[in-house]
Amino acid sequence: MIPTEDASARKREIEEKLKQEQETLSFIRENLEKSDQLTKGMVSILSSFESRLMQLENSIIPVHKQTENLQRLQENVDKTLSCMDHVISYYHVAKDTDRIIREGPTGRLDEYLACIAKIQKAVEYFQDNNPDSPELNTVKARFEKGKELLEAEFRSLLTRYSKPVPPILILDTISVDEDMELQEEVVLEHLPEAVLQDIICISGWLVEYGRNQDFMNVYYQIRSSQLDRSIKGLKEHFRKNSASSGILYSPAVQTKRKDTPTKKVPKRPGTIRKAQNLLKQYSQHGLDGKKGGSNLTPLEGKDDVLDIEIDSYIHCISAFVKLAQSEYALLTEIIPEHHQKKTFDSLIQEALNNLMLEGDNIVFAARRAIERRDYSAILTIFPILRHLKMNKSEFDSTLQGTAASTKNKMPTLINSMEMIGAKALEEFADSIKNDPDKEYNMPKDGTVHELTSNAILFLQQLLDFHETAGAMLASQVLGDTYNIPLDPRETSSASSYTSDFNKRLLSTYICKVLGNLQLNLLSKSKVYEDSALSAIFLHNNYNYILKSLEKSELIQLVTVTQKRAENSYRELIEQQIDMYQRSWLKVTEHLADRNMPVLQPGAKLKDKERQVIKDKFKGFNDGLEELCKTQKGWAIPDKDQRDFIRQQQRRVVSDAYRSFLQRCANISFTKNPEKYHKYRPEEVEEMIEKLFDTSA
Repeated sequence: MIPTEDASARKREIEEKLKQEQETLSFIRENLEKSDQLTKGMVSILSSFESRLMQLENSIIPVHKQTENLQRLQENVDKTLSCMDHVISYYHVAKDTDRIIREGPTGRLDEYLACIAKIQKAVEYFQDNNPDSPELNTVKARFEKGKELLEAEFRSLLTRYSKPVPPILILDTISVDEDMELQEEVVLEHLPEAVLQDIICISGWLVEYGRNQDFMNVYYQIRSSQLDRSIKGLKEHFRKNSASSGILYSPAVQTKRKDTPTKKVPKRPGTIRKAQNLLKQYSQHGLDGKKGGSNLTPLEGKDDVLDIEIDSYIHCISAFVKLAQSEYALLTEIIPEHHQKKTFDSLIQEALNNLMLEGDNIVFAARRAIERRDYSAILTIFPILRHLKMNKSEFDSTLQGTAASTKNKMPTLINSMEMIGAKALEEFADSIKNDPDKEYNMPKDGTVHELTSNAILFLQQLLDFHETAGAMLASQVLGDTYNIPLDPRETSSASSYTSDFNKRLLSTYICKVLGNLQLNLLSKSKVYEDSALSAIFLHNNYNYILKSLEKSELIQLVTVTQKRAENSYRELIEQQIDMYQRSWLKVTEHLADRNMPVLQPGAKLKDKERQVIKDKFKGFNDGLEELCKTQKGWAIPDKDQRDFIRQQQRRVVSDAYRSFLQRCANISFTKNPEKYHKYRPEEVEEMIEKLFDTSA
């Protein structure tokens, strides 16, 4: 049981809490009553405010609507006035732009184009709103006038500022210096920048608004003329300067910076002048200074002129490529993209046709010369053909997109040159074989025939153009002619011939020429009545051929197909030396033991025996004098060969003579021994030493 005191305490605690709760409840009830009173007051105020707002709205909304209508009316009035002003301005465009249109666009292109734009808008307005109005015809006429003046300005700017490129600048552009790692590129500025921008602006307007393509014809005509004049100016530069100096160079780059390495002279594509001069020199003088003869006519007084023409043409080809590339770069800034190729094609036609015509004339001149059996004329074709083929890829790239007839011009010219070149090579080989054996045309001293020197000099030039000559032969499918086995991969087309095949083909051709030359020389040698002179003639020619082959490195090309060519010529030379030495047998045979009397010690010679010895001395003396007199006028231009033959002959004759004199030393065969013993051995040697010496 809970103690009584604790229960009482617990009861008092509960009663206190109850009392507190009752007081809190009373406080809450009082606050709720106050809140209800405030709520009723707020509701009353809001109801009164709502009523007043409704009254205000009913008063303001009609006023607002009236104001809005007034504002809309004001805006419409403003717009109408603005439209009226705009429309009225169209009626004044013709008058406002009259002065500017009449004065033209020169010097104020932007202002002029803005004026044209106003006229164009007026035209559009009248077309859309009042197509029957007289104002439309007025602004249309003004627009056409403005367009005409723009076209005239386009033509005027192009005509006034388009100038031929100076030859010096062209030479700088096409020159190549392989030793300079960094080269300053020469930029061709055809038009001043400000003028170019005006032309571009006019072109763009004419395309977009003028609906006119006539200006493109104007453009290509003017630029075509300048391109052609630039190339002709370069050609004239060659004619004026090359003849006097022999060298063309451009000082333009050299004066730009003193510390810049000087550019080399552009490499000459050919060695024609050397060939022509050598051919002329040998045709006139031969190796021994005497005039020879042959039907191979070398180029004569016009060497330098022809050489200049060749150099000029080669440089003009390079110049055309560079100038055409530059023209295309300029054209792309002015002419719309879809008209660029056609316009470029038209632009280059005049210059290209002139170049191709000149090339055709070169081919024609070469053909006429070849018909006259002047085969040295083919040397004019080689450097040009090589240059054309070397630049063909760049040429084709430049003409990409032009008409097929345009792109085919250079291949056609190349084909013509290859055909005439191959024909000339074949006829040259035949002419070597068929050159007539004319007695008056033979060198009297047995020196090198002009046919030999011309033939070798001609072949030597093929070294400088061996690739061109080989391809020239290959292009005509001459493999069958020379019986060269062809690789199946090499027979599909001329362009598929390999370099090795071309080299073998050229080697075979050279061997054919040398073989024809050898046969002809052998035939010519029979013209000489003296077999010894015939041997000297063949010796000199064979030796000249061998030395020339070795000196010019032709021997390497010959040995591609003829491995023993060098040894074969040495054997031929030795054979002719042996043939020549036989001419001395009629001298040395008198010194032989044959018919010599057999003497016993102390025995006296019979008259017949004495006569035999006298005849031997006389035969030797007469034969020696005759041969020395005759052979002294013969020539062996090669000093080594001349000394070798003299030494060998001197030794043979001197030894036989000394032996003969020794046998006759103690024989008394005449009372006047000095009459028969005319020469001492040393004198005989001196006489032989003077052989082949026309100055002795």
